[in-house]
Amino acid sequence: MAMATRPVGESSEERYQPLAEINVTPMVDVMLVLLVIFMVTAPLLMVGVPLDLPKTRAAAITEHKKPIILSLDRGGEVFIGDDKVAPGELEPRLAALAAEDPKRIVFVRGDKTITYAQLMDMLGEVNRAGFAKVSLVAEASGSK
Repeated sequence: MAMATRPVGESSEERYQPLAEINVTPMVDVMLVLLVIFMVTAPLLMVGVPLDLPKTRAAAITEHKKPIILSLDRGGEVFIGDDKVAPGELEPRLAALAAEDPKRIVFVRGDKTITYAQLMDMLGEVNRAGFAKVSLVAEASGSK
């Protein structure tokens, strides 16, 4: 049977000194995992109103100013960005946004199940508010 012995004159406090270095490897690992998670989830956070958009082959539009995004879901509810707008509030809110900058572009998103009349009503309100640049948003269709 073997027994570990301590050298004479050396106590356990003298032999084990505290390590004054910080191990950053676990912190770097956690930060890389968070970076990957944010890179994957960031595109999903663009617009929060779920719509089933129609497909198109038109080229994507690039705009430097942040556009106003109007959405009309299948239930007929209207959203400015992610904020739900009551039916009587749309025109005053659009007029207030047009007073700030009438040259801003307005993106109109409509579920593919809405009627043409609903879409035209929304476009009419955008026009009455004073916006001149209006674009309809659709998903890109797959190339066949």
